[in-house]
Amino acid sequence: MELSRPELFDFHGVSMAHYFTDSWDQVQNFKARSDDIMIATYPKAGTTWVSQILDLLYFGKSDPGRQTSVPIYDRVPFLELCIPNVHSGIESVEQMTLVPRIIKTHYPVQFVPKSFWEQNCKIIYVARNAKDNVVSYFHFDRMNMVEPEPGDWPSYLQRFQEGKLVFGSWYDHVKGWWEKKQTYANIHYMFYEDLIEDTAQEIEKICSFLNISPTQEEKDHVIKEVAFDTMKKNKMANYSTDVVMDFKISPFMRKGKVSDWKNHFTVAQNEQFDEVYQKKMANTTLRFRTEI
Repeated sequence: MELSRPELFDFHGVSMAHYFTDSWDQVQNFKARSDDIMIATYPKAGTTWVSQILDLLYFGKSDPGRQTSVPIYDRVPFLELCIPNVHSGIESVEQMTLVPRIIKTHYPVQFVPKSFWEQNCKIIYVARNAKDNVVSYFHFDRMNMVEPEPGDWPSYLQRFQEGKLVFGSWYDHVKGWWEKKQTYANIHYMFYEDLIEDTAQEIEKICSFLNISPTQEEKDHVIKEVAFDTMKKNKMANYSTDVVMDFKISPFMRKGKVSDWKNHFTVAQNEQFDEVYQKKMANTTLRFRTEI
């Protein structure tokens, strides 16, 4: 299927592409239910990983065939995605019959439909350190036809620091959600690096937040199924069935590691990045690890 790569434009103060704003009115008027669960992330911060974890926790036992026959992007729809004749997040969510509906978004916190707050929905936010996040996003943009042309690595790294990528500034995104967490109790803010370091412990925290009590056997099954190599081979989790991605350029699930940035940043780039980072993150208590 031929899709034209979109141009980046300013949308209510955030860099966006039209595939994620064309359904803006429907998204803003979306009626969330109190038992809906939202997974929110800046792109390439572990969204699919946590989506698979939640889907398995809720439906792995009651509907095991779902994991082997339905792609993750249909099991956990992408709320704001709107690609004519291919995907509409809103339509997908409204067709869901299982409860809870697990929904993902990459929106910055100020774009989230107000019904999610009014219904006091539980939201899991996953954050990933900026250096690994930009590397992952770069490779993703190379192979994803609904993202603008990424250009070369040095220019991409510069645009990341300026917030000139789809869904805007990483700095604003992670800080905005962190600030919201201080006033809205139903956000569980978690870190990609913690999930890599101790998947079992992070799953325990998720279960506690969601007030669910799977058996140890069920949790062990989830841990096995969400291992990176297992998911990378799983056609229902690795996006290989998605027509907008070109796997000849790069796989959707590439490495799933912490510190891959060291294979991409030059010494000069790292120093310059650190300088910008210190300024942009000076006014927050949010802390990240770039290695574990």
